[in-house]
Amino acid sequence: MPVVNPRTSSPEPFPPKRRSSWAEAAEAADERNASPGTGSVPVMVAAAPAATAAPGEGPAPLPPAPETAPAVPARPGRSTRTASRSAALAAGPAPDFISSPGLFVREQKPKPVGGFRGALYQMTGGGINLGPSARQREEDELARRISRQLQGSYNTAVLSLKGGIGKTSTTVGVGLTLAEFRGDPPCAIDANPDSGDLVERALGEGIYQQQSPRTITDLLRNIESVDSLTALARYMHHAGRLHLIAGEQDPEVSDSLTAEEYLRIRKLVSGYYSVALTDCGTGVTHNAMKGILQSADNLIIAAGYAVSGAKRARSTLHWLASHGYEELARNAVVVITDKDEVSSRVDKDAIEDHLSGICRQLIAVPHDRGVADGDLVTLDVLRPETRRAYREIAAAIVDGYV
Repeated sequence: MPVVNPRTSSPEPFPPKRRSSWAEAAEAADERNASPGTGSVPVMVAAAPAATAAPGEGPAPLPPAPETAPAVPARPGRSTRTASRSAALAAGPAPDFISSPGLFVREQKPKPVGGFRGALYQMTGGGINLGPSARQREEDELARRISRQLQGSYNTAVLSLKGGIGKTSTTVGVGLTLAEFRGDPPCAIDANPDSGDLVERALGEGIYQQQSPRTITDLLRNIESVDSLTALARYMHHAGRLHLIAGEQDPEVSDSLTAEEYLRIRKLVSGYYSVALTDCGTGVTHNAMKGILQSADNLIIAAGYAVSGAKRARSTLHWLASHGYEELARNAVVVITDKDEVSSRVDKDAIEDHLSGICRQLIAVPHDRGVADGDLVTLDVLRPETRRAYREIAAAIVDGYV
């Protein structure tokens, strides 16, 4: 939030009435504030009338100094000053700063967290506050971007042309991050036609099997009876504040989700969630993909540092741009996950440069065993750098909504 500087804001002048001494002082302060760079109020000294010398005579002599200095008027008491202020306020409209008292309060530095600054703040009981570090300010800014209030419901599709490069782990990691910072819980939909494992990655396979494994197919079968969030919750799974709709696990029906059916799911979810993520699976031509792209507000394109992964990411963007989705391609966020720690022969900088020019933003997720193992993804076990990357992706997603 921009800080209002009283030196650059000029309150409305009082009406042309006779002013008390308080009003005159206030006007002088207003004039000073309205003059940039003025450090002090100029003292206006009335010049004494010059004595006129008679023709042919020298300069008139100066008047003799008084034997005693003129008495300084006594400063009015508190009750007198209060009455004077009340009279001045009653004489005209209240100045702006009366309705904005924050203009006259020094801004308090945010409390530093961690590091030397945080330790010093704790040791001195808050007596020495150096403010947050540059890193903490960056983290606070990411949190602000992620947590922005949204008007309406938005959907981000996560897709790729190659499997095993971090698409589902990115959906889970970013979904959990959105749930951590946003006041409203996000929803993640598994629309992977190849027996997607989104819920297993968010809950753990053992916990998922112990629960009633309701899927997107079950929801579609009974969608007409779902008329409240309570009814919808019966078909969802919960990883903390991240709400998930499981994909179909039966290979015979997993590819049966059509574009029209997905749009029905999306319309239902939009009535209860402001942010939704859709794990699309591999490819862009399966049955539901037309409905997914039609309802997507922005895209995450998953990629890897392997040459094949980078080529497929570029091919995905090219396909989108040439099939009526140029705006989605231009505003896509490309996420490169260093999943397998490719050899030193791969020029990672060259791959990033190759992809960054054809999308809105490119974000790299560092190698992390908590992601690479293909098992449960939880924020607690991830490296700080990985969690920071997921926050950057979440912030970039919300940036695309506003």
